[in-house]
Amino acid sequence: MPWLIPLAILILFEALADILAKTWSLKNVWWYGASALVAYLIANTFWLFALRQGVGLGRGAVIFSVVSAILAVVIGVVGYREHVNYTQLIGIVLGIIALMFIFWE
Repeated sequence: MPWLIPLAILILFEALADILAKTWSLKNVWWYGASALVAYLIANTFWLFALRQGVGLGRGAVIFSVVSAILAVVIGVVGYREHVNYTQLIGIVLGIIALMFIFWE
């Protein structure tokens, strides 16, 4: 799975970009927004590397989407005191189950 490293870097830069975007929305400082855009660009560059190394569009997109969503929820709850209701919690659990099926070979 040589694609796992660029996919992990993609997810980390996406999380960083999400933090910067949220901070920009709260503080309205232009360089937070600009930094978020740069981080999104870097993240998507690693998506290209992951695809080239064979992750597959469907598999990679599901892994990226679910892990990014879970990480964003954790960041929102821990860092910004956002709340998750039971329906959303069920969605997170289903996402984790989906990841288990995606990696099951």
